[in-house]
Amino acid sequence: MTVLTGAPLLPTYARFPVTFVDGEGCWLIAEDGKRYLDLVAGIAVVGLGHRHPAPLEAAQEQLERLWHVSNLYSTLPMEELATKLSGRFGGAHAFFGNSGSEAVEAAIKWARKVTGRAGLVALEGSFHGRTMGALSITGQPAKRAPFEPLVPGVRFATPETLAEAVGPDTAAIVLEPVQGEGGVRPLPAGTLELARALADEHGAMLVLDEVQSGLGRTGEFFAWQHSGVRPDAVTLAKGLANGLPIGALLVADEAPSGFVPGDHASTFGGNPVACAAACAVVDAIDAELLAHVRETGARLEAAFDNTRGAGLLLAIELGRPAMPVALEALEHGLLVGTAGETALRLTPPLTISAEETDLAIALLHEVLA
Repeated sequence: MTVLTGAPLLPTYARFPVTFVDGEGCWLIAEDGKRYLDLVAGIAVVGLGHRHPAPLEAAQEQLERLWHVSNLYSTLPMEELATKLSGRFGGAHAFFGNSGSEAVEAAIKWARKVTGRAGLVALEGSFHGRTMGALSITGQPAKRAPFEPLVPGVRFATPETLAEAVGPDTAAIVLEPVQGEGGVRPLPAGTLELARALADEHGAMLVLDEVQSGLGRTGEFFAWQHSGVRPDAVTLAKGLANGLPIGALLVADEAPSGFVPGDHASTFGGNPVACAAACAVVDAIDAELLAHVRETGARLEAAFDNTRGAGLLLAIELGRPAMPVALEALEHGLLVGTAGETALRLTPPLTISAEETDLAIALLHEVLA
């Protein structure tokens, strides 16, 4: 297959100078045959590694049966996935879309519907997506400014000023347990407990955006499980189907359901192929894999100075521009991401082996020397 250069694509991405044609496990292969150790995993998407046999087999089997029927009808993969996620959450009902932004948009609409309020509270430095509602609660002014006016009624706070931002008009407090695009920054201790108390006091919904931190990425299936603070709703996407597009809003059984038929929809949401792959992913994120994530994350943290994060959602703070370092790593056959201007982001497949981890550490030390 010939890969065209200079393709007529809108310039929405600053792409690295490489084109990939194949992948397996923690490795990607470029069109010239060079192999790269992948510590990006599609930005925390390919959680089980490229071409993992479980979601691959599930998706292939479903492709041979049924691709799409619309949400006018139900399908077995969609029902099975909702049941599996409910079980991992401890009781929840699901809405499926195609991305993290869609999941956040659904959460905003749900919170406004169930509370009858318009106010939304998010944190400075947060990132919740690029669509208009999700962008409106993204606490990074440079990302919002070109597209204003956005959805009104949003207040931004720090963990220290959160109590001042929440009031009787607040429909939802929306937080990332670990801010991803904001620099891979875990919330300070006690922030989730405070947010839960404020939501209960003011009758608001607590929504946790786990698009990047969920699905085993931090060493628990949900990042909120580290604190034990149970949200009213959680958003998922990225790693849910190991690379196939899917997003989910989970609403706790004890929270008001809010939606009625016609309130919200997604034509491709709950797609049978994506849901079949996602069922295999959920099954694969077991106690053994979660322990491996915690152990491997600890090894990576210990290998470098100025690290932060949780599990295999990590950043190395460089104190200097990170993109030149990421480009140098590419020359060494290593893929790393960036988070903000000065941090490298490491989000390898959760299945990365001890030997691959050692190689990644060695290559990164060469790059950083």
